[in-house]
Amino acid sequence: MAITVHLSEVLKARGMTAKELCAQVGIMEANLSILRSGKASGVRFHTINRICYYLQCDVGDILRFDGRLEDGHEET
Repeated sequence: MAITVHLSEVLKARGMTAKELCAQVGIMEANLSILRSGKASGVRFHTINRICYYLQCDVGDILRFDGRLEDGHEET
């Protein structure tokens, strides 16, 4: 995928568990797990906002673009 998720690394750097973050953000652990694995097909800006707030990080710290166009999509 062209967007990679680095949430696990940020959690570790902040000394926070996924369970703690879920409680603060207000999402289920299963949903955070899907996001952390990079298998989420979408995520609400509200959720990203809360994650960044509680981890005191920038969106670019947890989501990164690898410079490639995702397979299966044509350029417009």
